[in-house]
Amino acid sequence: MKTDICRNLEVVRARIAEAAERAGRDPAAVRLVAVSKTHPAARVVEAWHCGQREFGENHPEEGAAKIPQVAAMLDGEAPRWHMIGRIQRRKARLVVAHFDLVHAVDRLVLAQRLSRLAAEAGRTLPVLLECNVSGETTKAGFPLRDWEEEEATRRAFFAAVEAIIALPGLRVEGLMTMAPIADDAEEVRWVFASLRRLREALRERFPALDWPHLSMGMSDDFPVAVEEGATLVRIGRAIFGPREL
Repeated sequence: MKTDICRNLEVVRARIAEAAERAGRDPAAVRLVAVSKTHPAARVVEAWHCGQREFGENHPEEGAAKIPQVAAMLDGEAPRWHMIGRIQRRKARLVVAHFDLVHAVDRLVLAQRLSRLAAEAGRTLPVLLECNVSGETTKAGFPLRDWEEEEATRRAFFAAVEAIIALPGLRVEGLMTMAPIADDAEEVRWVFASLRRLREALRERFPALDWPHLSMGMSDDFPVAVEEGATLVRIGRAIFGPREL
């Protein structure tokens, strides 16, 4: 008998495929990150047995505790773990120790800290640059609401990018954003389109990098994000249900 998580994953995957096909994209180009924050290791393992292989956590401490638990329950098999939440510098060591991809590099000083720790650990850490293209004051990320109109905004961001890509121990693989909460996902399409155009500008400015990833779209808006080019969608509630407290 299929579990709720298995059924939810099937629905989400089908909706990703439908959105990709509407946009003339290959559904295989979109990777699903199941956001397991607040949910116990057993729920992650359940999703693993339903075929899910990539998981996201918002808090380094929760992930640092959960990731070894999941590995033990899977007899050493290892999901790919994404750090998707804002990172305090003092918790960067946990991120480097436990996560495979960091979505939320939102300031140069954090990148410098991650770089030092990754170099000490002898690893290259893949990262995404979090961009606040919506301008919401409650959102983290490089401030880029007016990047297409304001040369000063672009210049400041490109300078930060240049500094980050020169750091040892890090590999910049793309961009991440969060859209505002909206009753209709069409209202936030412009946010995803803006991030896609920003990646195009970065590809032109920094052609040595591939910039393969756009991390955007969550439970309420991921089909629109996929239509606008998302390669990573971060889905929690639509898979696991409401957060466990």
